[in-house]
Amino acid sequence: MEITGIISALVVGLIIGALGRLVVPGKQHLPIWLTLLLGIVAAFVGGFLATLISSMWWWVLIVQVLVAAVIVYVVDGFYARKPRGAD
Repeated sequence: MEITGIISALVVGLIIGALGRLVVPGKQHLPIWLTLLLGIVAAFVGGFLATLISSMWWWVLIVQVLVAAVIVYVVDGFYARKPRGAD
């Protein structure tokens, strides 16, 4: 993978993270930086999973957004239960 591919994957990951957050209903407790980081992870994982079936760009995008939504939902569940100020 070339450097331009990595940079474009990071930019797409940021957008995927934002879209994943919009798909999850209700209030999320995650900071925006964590959502964007999860979007980058979801872009790579979703892209890999989607290309196992088809490489059409819209299919890859849909799978990436769904993976981001699932990851945001799961991590938000853990993040919301984390006690704060218990030091």
